[in-house]
Amino acid sequence: MRDQRPLAVALMGPTASGKTALAVEWAQRWAGEIVSVDSALVYRRMTIGTAKPDAATLAQVRHHLLDLREPPQTYSAADFARDALAAMRDIQQRGRLPILAGGTGLYFQALLDGLSPMPEADPALRAQLHAEAGQRGWASLHAELAQVDPLAAARIHATDPQRIVRALEVWRLSGRTVSDWQAQPSAHRLPFRVLKLVIAPQNRAVLHARIAQRFDAMLEAGFLDEVRALRADPLLQADLPAMRAVGYRQAWQHLDGGSDAEQFRERAIAATRQLAKRQLTWLRGELDACWFDPEQQLLALNEALSRFLQ
Repeated sequence: MRDQRPLAVALMGPTASGKTALAVEWAQRWAGEIVSVDSALVYRRMTIGTAKPDAATLAQVRHHLLDLREPPQTYSAADFARDALAAMRDIQQRGRLPILAGGTGLYFQALLDGLSPMPEADPALRAQLHAEAGQRGWASLHAELAQVDPLAAARIHATDPQRIVRALEVWRLSGRTVSDWQAQPSAHRLPFRVLKLVIAPQNRAVLHARIAQRFDAMLEAGFLDEVRALRADPLLQADLPAMRAVGYRQAWQHLDGGSDAEQFRERAIAATRQLAKRQLTWLRGELDACWFDPEQQLLALNEALSRFLQ
């Protein structure tokens, strides 16, 4: 039986691969609107370091899920899945094409595949875990997680308090690990038929050059001044999710005196390369995605989209 669900496109790829420009071009060609799939673009006042679309781009094509939270606030994958689906339905009901564009794998997974059921957040337990971290340090809590859930500890960095707390919270509430919960099959079925397209230069040197070029452009545009303004917010701390975004973490450390200007640049570019590597690793697990090199296969990429839509 033919799949009657309305159509949507997921444009995936590592950071600096050119997703935004291509998504804008497609939205103009195919009467589409863009749903951002980026965990940093949801934050207000974080514009330069996130490569947020500028006013001219936003005037050309409508974007969804930008500037939803203040940087001290949290925004989960479940929040994203709910908001993205609402945006997609709104776009489709107005006769336009939803184009999901971004590089946050967990957000794509939450929307397209669904999240595994697991215990709700417990504010009292979270407060207790933060108090323990204040006494013992996050490294100690990460070591505790490694004892009960080695798989999760291998994925979660020892400097990622939000995910450490969530993993230990789930374990203490349910007696089951996050890894166990996530292994459960999901009955989720998205009410859209989605074409997954990945753009990634086959020559990694091309991607690395684009990452460096883009970061230098951010510096010229006043990225450090943006971070200085954020640091002036008394509610914003270095360990909050927004400030752990690539570039922002290194800028915060630099402004604390932890590096000189050249070290800061090198560390931020290196961290962005590492992010791209993690994104590519996740994307390789998307077995139903079609891969294209935007430098060499742009015509084939556009033909694949055209066939799907027509």
